[in-house]
Amino acid sequence: MFQAFVVVLREGFESFLIVGIILAYLRRIGQHQLIPATYWGIAASVIASAGLGYMLNRGVNEALWEGVFGVVTIVLVGSLVVHMWKAGAHMKREMESKLSRISERSSGLAFAGVFLFTVVMITREGMETVLMLFQIQGANLITGVVLGLVGAIAISWAWVRFGRLINVRRFFQVTAIFLMLFMVQVAIYSFHEFSEAGVLPNSEFLHEATEPFSPTGLYGSWFTIIAISISAVWLIGAYVSDSLKRRTDCQIGQNRMAVR
Repeated sequence: MFQAFVVVLREGFESFLIVGIILAYLRRIGQHQLIPATYWGIAASVIASAGLGYMLNRGVNEALWEGVFGVVTIVLVGSLVVHMWKAGAHMKREMESKLSRISERSSGLAFAGVFLFTVVMITREGMETVLMLFQIQGANLITGVVLGLVGAIAISWAWVRFGRLINVRRFFQVTAIFLMLFMVQVAIYSFHEFSEAGVLPNSEFLHEATEPFSPTGLYGSWFTIIAISISAVWLIGAYVSDSLKRRTDCQIGQNRMAVR
């Protein structure tokens, strides 16, 4: 359940953030006529993501396909998490730059451009979410999804209302750490499924050897707790580091004022 909660919390907040940046920028430059394109893009993205979820739920029931989608999830999520870690601070500026170029076109092309831009940005988040949720085993999956969605809405509201009180950079970093650790578990699970499908040498032996590390195995069931612990230790360390940096900056500022 906690894995589903973190996945939906992060991806949901990132989606709300993207939509907020698009709408705020269009209003700021006075392009109110392009705002409906954003809403249509969101609707199309939700339908596309739901369609992928339906296809995975109905059509993927073989170990081989579960292993393949596990590898796809690792590549997609891993690359996007690394990209967000490096470029997250510049995401707003990059999005506004692209929207600026799109909105300068003629009215019809600008509407289509904003629509496609929204579809690409939100569908990426939606499909990433679906692929990760597909890898989660557990009876409380729906509970985690609902709680994650509620949490994403709450954080988005608090970010809009209180702004700097929420350290968005640290939020994305600590959730990125958890997701990368989750990808390690997905890698083990995919290897386990490939061995079950019999596509690996000595598949029967490898299947039995990796069984305890699968999500429902003896060691795999502890993986979430370990991932939470590592993320919590990193977050505490980051908080202490930020506090010391602020204290140092404050002390330097006071020394400069004393010299003057």
